[in-house]
Amino acid sequence: MVIGGGGREHALAWQIARSSRVEKVFVAPGNAGTALIAENLDILPTDIKTLGKIAQDRGIELVIVGPEIPLALGIVDYFDSQGIPVFGPTKVAAQIESSKVFARNLMVKYHIPCPRGKIFSSYVEAHTYLEQQRLPVVVKADGLAAGKGVIIANSKEQAAKTLDGIMKAKCFGSAGDKVIIDEYLSGREVSLIAFTDGKTVLPMVPACDYKKVWDNDQGPNTGGMGSYSPPEFFPAELIEKATKDILLPAVRAMASEGISYKGVLYAGLMLTDGEFSVLEFNCRFGDPETQAILPLLKSDFVDILLAVIQGNLNQIKIEWRSGACVGVVMASAGYPGNYKKGLPIRGLNEVGKDLSVFHAGTRLGNDGIVYTNGGRVLSLVGTGKNVAEAREKVYSDISKIYFEGCQYRKDIALREVI
Repeated sequence: MVIGGGGREHALAWQIARSSRVEKVFVAPGNAGTALIAENLDILPTDIKTLGKIAQDRGIELVIVGPEIPLALGIVDYFDSQGIPVFGPTKVAAQIESSKVFARNLMVKYHIPCPRGKIFSSYVEAHTYLEQQRLPVVVKADGLAAGKGVIIANSKEQAAKTLDGIMKAKCFGSAGDKVIIDEYLSGREVSLIAFTDGKTVLPMVPACDYKKVWDNDQGPNTGGMGSYSPPEFFPAELIEKATKDILLPAVRAMASEGISYKGVLYAGLMLTDGEFSVLEFNCRFGDPETQAILPLLKSDFVDILLAVIQGNLNQIKIEWRSGACVGVVMASAGYPGNYKKGLPIRGLNEVGKDLSVFHAGTRLGNDGIVYTNGGRVLSLVGTGKNVAEAREKVYSDISKIYFEGCQYRKDIALREVI
């Protein structure tokens, strides 16, 4: 059973369904895309006890949790207590994402490179400190904010408005009870996600995602508008260095704190002159990075998931396909603000057979038509011998899919080909 209903979960279910070990896949709640390859269960990812009962009733032998919120709520702890094999970190381990303050304190204590900054629970103290900082400056809400809780402020006015929104207006709810104010770092961003059983750390191919809603990194932050893998600027020796200097120390730091970290560990890294700084840690697969990483996986995905759960990841060798993958998110007009739902989607079967359409905000109507049901609606994903070929496949076919007001970035992976 895959828990979640977005593009990441469609990609996870798609890769799991390809395993020779798998007879049947359930997705809770899923979407119109997962309905084609699995049985959707109309249960929210946060309804942990109902999910546990369904898992037992249906004889489910492996559960993988997609979103961060059920992980932060302790879904893995509950499933463990019921004897249901589950892939993901425990509630206390998930703090590495659910609390930026926890993650920052861990990095400082164990000398894992991160931006210089300060933690505040007082609005007045935060505001005073902010006034003294060089611009641009980064303001981060402590808790979970659907990928939108980190704001780069380019003016004193924007910085003050951001702080007011987070700490006073509570635009992210209790996630804004504390903030971190960081120096702004420039360089190249990369997402490096790894499997870990709490001892061994095996990195995936690196990926780059695009947070801003419009081309040239303009507009507000989103959950991610596209991704590609692997970036040319992040070769094997840098993957090895980041694993040695960032990922392994983080897993060992957690162990030193009495926390066994099992599942995936996602490091959002800034690379400046060959040196890393951790912008964020996440406790789950990235979205949209997963859609651009899993199509390159050659090994049996389920073998890896089980090795993590059973604690024998050191016995696994993960193989990756050569080439590259590019994914472009097709979003509703108005996203990440207000948007319409229930618009019919046309042309889903008209794209090339070697392209994958991963659904996110979709639902299947009783009339057999697929309708929009969220902000990020679809990801169109293509693979090729290099980034240029994969990118060309996606952009040459993306206009074949249509729903009213559809918006997408035209520059995903463009920097790799010009």
